[in-house]
Amino acid sequence: MNPKETYLSKPWLKYYPEKVPAEVEVPEVSVMDLFDQSVEKYGNRPSLIFYGKKITYREIKDSVDRLATALADLGIKKGDTVALYLLNCPQYVISYFAVLRLGAKVTPISPVYTSIEVKHQIQDSEAKMAICQNILYDNLAKSGVQPEQVIITSIEEYLPAMKKWFGKKTEDKSGKAAPSVESLKGAGIYSFQEMLKKYPPNPPKVSINPREDLAALPYTGGTTGLPKAAMITHRNMVAVQKQTRAFWPILEDGKEVVMAFLGFFHIYGQVVVMLSGLVQGSTLVLFTTPDIEDILEAMERYQASGFFGVPTMFEYLKEYEKTDRVNWKRLKMIVCGADTLHDSTVEAWEKRTNTTILEGYGMTETTSVSHGSPYDRPKRGSFGVPIPNMKAAIVEHEGTEFMPVGEVGELILAGPNIMQGYWKRPDSTQETMMEIDGETWLRTGDLVSMDEEGYFHFFDRKRDLIKYKGYSVFARHVEEVLFQHPQIKAAGVVGVPDPKVGNLIKAYCVLESEARGKISEEEIIEFCSQKLAHYKVPKIIEFRGELPKTDVGKVSRRELREEGEEV
Repeated sequence: MNPKETYLSKPWLKYYPEKVPAEVEVPEVSVMDLFDQSVEKYGNRPSLIFYGKKITYREIKDSVDRLATALADLGIKKGDTVALYLLNCPQYVISYFAVLRLGAKVTPISPVYTSIEVKHQIQDSEAKMAICQNILYDNLAKSGVQPEQVIITSIEEYLPAMKKWFGKKTEDKSGKAAPSVESLKGAGIYSFQEMLKKYPPNPPKVSINPREDLAALPYTGGTTGLPKAAMITHRNMVAVQKQTRAFWPILEDGKEVVMAFLGFFHIYGQVVVMLSGLVQGSTLVLFTTPDIEDILEAMERYQASGFFGVPTMFEYLKEYEKTDRVNWKRLKMIVCGADTLHDSTVEAWEKRTNTTILEGYGMTETTSVSHGSPYDRPKRGSFGVPIPNMKAAIVEHEGTEFMPVGEVGELILAGPNIMQGYWKRPDSTQETMMEIDGETWLRTGDLVSMDEEGYFHFFDRKRDLIKYKGYSVFARHVEEVLFQHPQIKAAGVVGVPDPKVGNLIKAYCVLESEARGKISEEEIIEFCSQKLAHYKVPKIIEFRGELPKTDVGKVSRRELREEGEEV
């Protein structure tokens, strides 16, 4: 069997759990159809618990329909874009579904964006309206491209009475006390709560074509170039719900309690946690910020059954003094996504909690998920196997030839959850999509391998591959070795341009506090030389107090690389 035939034969299906099908049917419905079905089945069940305040599915739907009615009256119609510039809160959920109810699309903006980044997204997405938290409004105003209409809301609006002081003490990004909603109202600026009170739950009926109508424009660095929006249709989102639901049958509709601290602005928090939770009748315990103390306390109080995190969260938890307060064995699923877990984190977690983290893989372009670890047969160091309906293969990272099993190349994907392309970026779409036998595949930009059992293993982003004297060096491999050093707390590895060798390998390291000033650069290089081939050993070590992070907590190699190029 040639390499192409091997991938298309889906060898991973042999290792699917017993109840997991190879394919699932994707119904021709909208995201709102799934939401309405959930409300019909679980109307009196809490959909959200926000710092103690419980909101039922029926109550959420009433607010969704009231806000949709208000938005329609303000001129929002099918095909329009509405920006959501919010922290995790009930208003996020209400706004998201209200926009989709009208056949419009959301573009979620990261709360940590600078005003320049906000400006780019507002302009590029052609957002006609923004729904904005009062603590973020100043940044929106500074962007200079405020949409014609803005709806302002505040965290405290949904806090229980005893917690309202929390909301009132909230500060904006400049450290000043956040302005009140009332003080911000004016021409074209409306109060979220006044909209809900003023309008009845009677939005206009809108016909949605799931295959063609867009539900979201989430922004991503993508596989090339500047941030751009993936065009995600209703069908993409419905498909990923059906695919993940089939892959994880251990989760029961209407019975789960899921910790919802991952930012909803990111595709992982938005689709895997918020959307999946609400269309499956789960109760989401919602946090505006991922405060570990609050999360652990709530996990026990509400008897959590699902925990979805990122590597930095597990890195904290494996050493956190109160982690043992949670009975982790009780949870049905503990999942990590958005970045690769270091082996040292996995080992320490398993030793401490006696539970297994299920790794997954996905991108904004795949509407969040393409791979997951089989819950009954995870493999350490692997992000799992393709979920139902997915095709996956590995090709040359600078070509189109299929790579033999076990060899590293670029991951390509096909399935019903793959985006339609990049918004207003036909050239980027063409670079990222490829045709195979009449079917469109996504080039992910990730370098991976597949083993004989069909499990996939991550090596690096294509753009993070370091070329040193003709050798290919994976930054992640060097970082894994650095993490084995007992005094290295965090590390980031990049290539620094050098005319003689192509790229010099540079490691940025954060030492444990007690080691700072006591360990030299030479000691780190010597440590690496004992564990790495000579061409993989970093030539430059720079100690830092902290490393730049992306908005989901990954070390930002892009920023480190840009710093290195400026020197």
